[in-house]
Amino acid sequence: MDVLLVSDTHGSIDPRLLSAAGAADLVVHAGDIGDRAVLDALSAVAPRVLMVRGNNDIAAKWPAGDQAVLDRIPWRAAVRVPGGVLVVDHGHRHGPPGVRHARLRAAYPEARAVVYGHSHHACVDDADRPWVLNPGAAGRVRTFGGPAALWLTATAGAWSVGQVQLPPG
Repeated sequence: MDVLLVSDTHGSIDPRLLSAAGAADLVVHAGDIGDRAVLDALSAVAPRVLMVRGNNDIAAKWPAGDQAVLDRIPWRAAVRVPGGVLVVDHGHRHGPPGVRHARLRAAYPEARAVVYGHSHHACVDDADRPWVLNPGAAGRVRTFGGPAALWLTATAGAWSVGQVQLPPG
C-alpha cells in the first residue's frame, strides 16, 4: 500500500503534490489543513483521504462556510494498513521539539508509526518503535526550502519511507 503523508497546508496544498496524491492508495494529512479547499483538492485525486485537525484548525481560523466540514475532522485518528497501525496526531499537544517524539511514542505504543505535523520540519525518526514521521509543510507557509511530503510504502512484511522535497514554487 502506498500512502502519501502531508501536513501543514494552511489553506493551500502545492499543486505538484496533487499528482503524487493521485498515485497513492491513501493520503494522510496531519493537521493545519486551513480550509475545505485542501480537502476537496485531495479528495478529487486520491481514492481515500484521512485528515486530523491541527492547532490552527479551529472555527475562528476557518472560513465560516466550512464549519460543518471542520466539525467532522477528528483531532487524532488511526488506520490499519498492511503491517500495522498508522496513527495521525498533529503533535502540538505533545510538548516542545526536544520531548515530542518520546511523548508521541508513549501516547501511541500500539502504533507501527505516528505521523505528526506542527513544526513544518520533515523528519523520519525510525530509530525506535513506533516510528515518528513528520512530512514537513505541503503548502506555502514555512516550507523551509520548498513543499514537502513523505511517501510510505507499507506491506505486511516491511515498511519504507521516502522524502518528497520539491523546490520552492
